Amino acid sequence: MSELLPDLVFQTARKAPEADALKHGATVLSYAELASRIDHIARGLVSLGLDAGERVAVYLEKRIETVIGTFGAAAAGGVFVPLNPVLRPHQIGHILRDCSVRVLVTSAARLDVLAETLEGCHDLNTIVLVDGDAAGAPGAPTHVAVKSWDEVTAVAGNAAEVHRAGNGAGVHNAIDGDVAAILYTSGSTGLPKGVVLSHRNMVAGARSVSQYLENTSDDRILCVLPFSFDAGFSQLTTAFNAGACAVLMDYLLPRDVIKKVAAENISGLGGVPPLWNQLADLEWPAEAVASLRYFTNTGGHMPRTTLDKLRASLPKAKPYLMYGLTEAFRSTYLPPAEVDNRPDSIGKAIPNAEILVVRENGELCTPGEPGELVHRGPLVALGYWNDPERTAERFKPSPTTGRNEGVCMTEIAVWSGDTVRMDEEGFLYFVGRRDEMIKSSGYRISPTEVEEVIYATGLVGEAVALGVPHPTLGQGIVIAATAPNGDNLNCDGLVAACREKLPAYMVPHLVVQREKLERNPNGKIDRKQISNELSSVFEGEAA
Repeated sequence: MSELLPDLVFQTARKAPEADALKHGATVLSYAELASRIDHIARGLVSLGLDAGERVAVYLEKRIETVIGTFGAAAAGGVFVPLNPVLRPHQIGHILRDCSVRVLVTSAARLDVLAETLEGCHDLNTIVLVDGDAAGAPGAPTHVAVKSWDEVTAVAGNAAEVHRAGNGAGVHNAIDGDVAAILYTSGSTGLPKGVVLSHRNMVAGARSVSQYLENTSDDRILCVLPFSFDAGFSQLTTAFNAGACAVLMDYLLPRDVIKKVAAENISGLGGVPPLWNQLADLEWPAEAVASLRYFTNTGGHMPRTTLDKLRASLPKAKPYLMYGLTEAFRSTYLPPAEVDNRPDSIGKAIPNAEILVVRENGELCTPGEPGELVHRGPLVALGYWNDPERTAERFKPSPTTGRNEGVCMTEIAVWSGDTVRMDEEGFLYFVGRRDEMIKSSGYRISPTEVEEVIYATGLVGEAVALGVPHPTLGQGIVIAATAPNGDNLNCDGLVAACREKLPAYMVPHLVVQREKLERNPNGKIDRKQISNELSSVFEGEAA
């Protein structure tokens, strides 16, 4: 029997139907209720004419219907496309057109701002509104039918059951190798690209991550990251795999996250470095300290000073430092027991994956030698949507293909483009992303290494090291930083600290104070935007 993504919910619904599965505000759904609602929307989508493999986009803030809509699209035999709610209309339009979305699930307010954009989305044939009056909905193009959520889910009638012991009546047949989702991720250049994930990819990811996080049905996992971000969606899949409860949250202030951890008895919390940098400076109430069993970091390097503050505030919580690719969901994690020994490591491969460090000629690197991180295993995605050229650049034959002698088909691995090194004991250390490495005075410089020194001074709130065009050096090293507590930034002190800790070629040439550091839709610091804005700071210097 193939195991599909929605089976993570359906299986628990059969074993523990009354257990809490999902909470948003005052609304709590048991696993039986969540499974039934997924089943209803799945059959409702098919009744709208959704064919097998067709795309359903979900453009909502975190709410109950967001989860039901995504899992329901997969249960119908379709493909869900979660859209980050902070994206602008032109970005939404690009994604809808790029993967020929047929059904859009959204709210009346969000539909209103998409009016002009949707006129150009000719493949779109139905909009499902989770609120408001579907009749005469503002922003709906004339070529698109508008239905209410209640109208679509009512198609299943009162006879819906948790059916999936195989494929259920009223939905399209699917196997675990079929496409389940397309997650759009920003690239170093150009418009976002869609990473195509199968049911098998997503279920294997849920199994692997929940295994090393030791998730159980007693866990309560707070979902603060966007579901369009692989690590954000993983909060749902790991919770459902373990029969745990996922608590949804959109926050305005970092302090709200801490309050929610305390109020909801949260045991698991995942974040990205910009969020952790803010949370580390706040006071955690006793209720949060007592309930939090673990916290995870992904999406970039967590500065040592931030990690130290969090561990001091949360002595009972295990820190899991992780590295991941949307193209392979998760790749590595550092076991909490190793954090004191090697806090700068991204760890070893997650369960059911192999991580290799490879030279440009495809040979494996020796210990300590920098090379490209290559991920092989069942979490490797199916490629980029409708983009054979970029797929061929990133998804290539595994360096270990020769191991499987006699196998006629070539195994495909993800070649990350990230530079790492592996020590004698097999632990990995992140060096830098190819498109972020600074090339100054003939040296290749890891921005992470410079940023670690900057954060250790305690003189910044947030900081990013960038390489920008320089007339004589190739690139000059620029630090863009915010001051702690809104003070004036001590630029001279920062440069002096770097001179003490770094070789001369790594010392920043310029420090720029900024009121804030821009974020991309997934909450990470937007290096590309900041770099573009500072690209002319060395113009006019003598060549």
